[in-house]
Amino acid sequence: MTLVLGFPDETAPAQRLAAALQLDYAAIEAHRFPDGESRLTLPPELPPTVVLYRSLDHPDAKLVELLLATRTARELGAERIILITPYLCYMRQDMAFHPGEAVSQRIIGHFLADLADAVITVDAHLHRITHLNQAIPLPQARNLSAAPLLGEFLQKQSRDALLLGPDEESRQWVEQVARAGDFDFGVADKVRHGDREVKIRLPELDYPQRRVVLVDDMISSGHTLAETAGQLYRMGASSVDALCTHALYDAGATSLLDQAGIETIWSCDSVQHSSNAIQLAPLLAESVMEILN
Repeated sequence: MTLVLGFPDETAPAQRLAAALQLDYAAIEAHRFPDGESRLTLPPELPPTVVLYRSLDHPDAKLVELLLATRTARELGAERIILITPYLCYMRQDMAFHPGEAVSQRIIGHFLADLADAVITVDAHLHRITHLNQAIPLPQARNLSAAPLLGEFLQKQSRDALLLGPDEESRQWVEQVARAGDFDFGVADKVRHGDREVKIRLPELDYPQRRVVLVDDMISSGHTLAETAGQLYRMGASSVDALCTHALYDAGATSLLDQAGIETIWSCDSVQHSSNAIQLAPLLAESVMEILN
């Protein structure tokens, strides 16, 4: 037997995954005390295999809850835990850039490997490694690409859009989405002067009267997209939209992107947000079934 477990703040995407897998779903009860500690309650009896859904945005509190949930699941009968974490945290820091820095990718990767028997994520922010199991040392550590879903979605919105990656780091995503949807694309250059100050240089493309869609793996502060959108409008673009896998941004970023003239933002449901337009359950379910079989 196999059961899908989910947390109360992610009920909808976890249930969609259970439905795609044709498996039963059960909820973990979670209570947060005033001092920030969590109390979790799992079903008292669990089957040998558990598929645990937990996206790791706002990671610090969620990682502790994940520790509590997986350790308790083992005590309640789970022999194999497949962790589905559509957004995987702490993957940016893959080396120490200054003396004394913690290499969070390696530390969190080993932490997750101690908790689960398999890990599945989507569009993890990897740069100097090519495979997820280099960060999470498990035979079944899978980093799926949402690009085919994003390309298919964009085809239904506008077949003649010009796709643009806001910086070189975004190339791997915009190129895959463009290929999946048969779009023209380009990649801008970015010089960062801090967490919230960036300068963008656009590639030499034909922008006047073009509908441009900015494509990246995630949207966080929104400053890079806002700066890029401003330059695109100055170059004559007729409209600017944005497409990402992970919508990590808050109200401040929303206001900034609105002021920059970005008309529509579409994201996957890896992080629950009002911009969610693409469901990942079919992609995740396919990978889970391969592991289960």
